[in-house]
Amino acid sequence: MSAIKRRIALAMAGLLLLAAGLFFYWMNGREPESRNAVPSEPEATLKFYFGGDKKAATDEVWAAVSDYVKAKGLNVKFDIQFIPWPDMPGKLLVMAAAGDRWDLNFDSDTSYQQMAARGSYLPLNDLLPRYAPNLYAKYKDQGTLGSATVDGEIVALPWTVKMNQRFYAGWRSDLARKAGISREPDSVRTIEDVDRLLHELREAYPEAKLTRTSPLPIYTVREEWVDLGFHNLGFYLGDSNRTVRAIEDQPFYLEAARMSRRWYEGNILNRDALIDKESAADQWRGGKMLFTITSHEWAFAADPGFTDPSYAQQMSLLYPDKRYVNRSPTANVVAINRNSEHADRVLRFLDLLETDRTLYDLVIYGIEGKTYLLEGGKAVYPSQMQFATSNYMDWDGQWAFWKPAFMRPTATYPQGFWEEETRFAELPTNIDSPVAGLFFSDDLIFSELAKRDQAYEELGKRIEYGMAGDPEEAVRTYRGRQDRAGKARILADVQRQIDRYLEDRTNGG
Repeated sequence: MSAIKRRIALAMAGLLLLAAGLFFYWMNGREPESRNAVPSEPEATLKFYFGGDKKAATDEVWAAVSDYVKAKGLNVKFDIQFIPWPDMPGKLLVMAAAGDRWDLNFDSDTSYQQMAARGSYLPLNDLLPRYAPNLYAKYKDQGTLGSATVDGEIVALPWTVKMNQRFYAGWRSDLARKAGISREPDSVRTIEDVDRLLHELREAYPEAKLTRTSPLPIYTVREEWVDLGFHNLGFYLGDSNRTVRAIEDQPFYLEAARMSRRWYEGNILNRDALIDKESAADQWRGGKMLFTITSHEWAFAADPGFTDPSYAQQMSLLYPDKRYVNRSPTANVVAINRNSEHADRVLRFLDLLETDRTLYDLVIYGIEGKTYLLEGGKAVYPSQMQFATSNYMDWDGQWAFWKPAFMRPTATYPQGFWEEETRFAELPTNIDSPVAGLFFSDDLIFSELAKRDQAYEELGKRIEYGMAGDPEEAVRTYRGRQDRAGKARILADVQRQIDRYLEDRTNGG
């Protein structure tokens, strides 16, 4: 064979090997990794939405994130937007209905179902294993994708942390001690205990704002009520038939309405509770409230995030002997907008986040030396910063990004904290919901649910916060209005969906 023919043959062989390699990667849902720091694709901007307030160094951090992933071959920059928490669910729905374009948003079980039911999120069945194979493998291992699957389509990416948010009563123990108010550890357990404590605090501090938490959630714990997260419907854990009921029809609802009215008239419930847009958590940390209802996470965090180091808290678990369901895998999710033009790049970014510790530190903690410091593997605030004043660390809406394998101890969450959260969630009284993973469709009851929601906004909320006058008359009126809104039809349809779901699980479906 001549030298020329040998060179041609070698060149052809090389091309064939390259083609075979590309074909292998394509068949296995992966793209070849770039060893070149210069991406071969045009730059794209990924627009992400999170809830809460934007911290000062956010844009600088995400510019650094962009530089890092570009060096990995992902040629993107980021437009990071925040929507205040009270406005976020409604605004997302409006944006989606208007056909707005963005790439990824945080969502939670308060609004995820509505967004998914309206087709706002992009199905990921084919894209997820192709562009995020490592993340896909994690979900397959945990078996959590079913909770984010609607009619066979994966429409969101759940978080991977196990938690339980059963209620703790919390109060400013520094102010209580100053007023001579004392409680033994874990002695505030019932709604009656809470009521007595609140009245003592009100007497001691007549001008202070006490709380914006209505008593209704405390009654639901007492009754082992499972909130379906679907238009104020639920069932009792003690009911083996899982009979769906409307919360306003339950005896404890009227009890709660009476207590709410008592708290409203006693100036215990903040009068501006329904119109105050500031985060209740921020108000607690800022010393603007004396009492709160919170969870194990914040009852046992090393640093509750108070803006003043002189503030102190005491916490007590409410109804510790009652069963309470664990948080759903869809309690915190990220989802890709149906109109995203860069879904593949979003998934590639999320896959890098699943496997790259340096990228994870950058996204979650920020720029070392500017937004956080590392001290023996622990991420701490730089300078005089703390939870409420940090320029990036502990930013809102990051939770669906949490990776237990990468999470560092912080001033808020010390070493071993997340193992303790898992232990708490696995206590015998903390159980997985019997209908965990069920996605409710509103296709057949859409108009009835719209009327139900309208009645809740106009009267239900006022009852819960003691603003509707005589509780008996208000609850009677509210129940009648919900009856006329089509409550019976709603209950029948939701019951049908639950029965079918439970039957499928029994039959291995």
